[in-house]
Amino acid sequence: MPRIDSYEFGKIVIEGKVYTSDVLILPSGVREWWRREGHRLSPEDLKEVLEERPEVLVVGRGYYGEMEVPPETVREVRRRGIELVAEVTGRAVESFNGRSGGRRVAAALHLTC
Repeated sequence: MPRIDSYEFGKIVIEGKVYTSDVLILPSGVREWWRREGHRLSPEDLKEVLEERPEVLVVGRGYYGEMEVPPETVREVRRRGIELVAEVTGRAVESFNGRSGGRRVAAALHLTC
């Protein structure tokens, strides 16, 4: 599992590579991530994540926590047996790094707002 080296508003470094767009960190790799609505996380925004069937999904809601994780998204993730952790992105980075030792963990990280 990749490790997140650092995060600041609008920028994240993962295994030495700099990203300035929102990212998904999946067991299969890291990719830039676009959502249907900028500040609302819908189940379809997590299609790639759900296909990989992680044990845990860590959602970074943005630097200030502006991205909403609505109840229907929470229900869909949990319905698939995935533990959901949603926090401001700074804390989400810490949660991801702390959990990725032995478990199958994914992250969906909003870098701004």
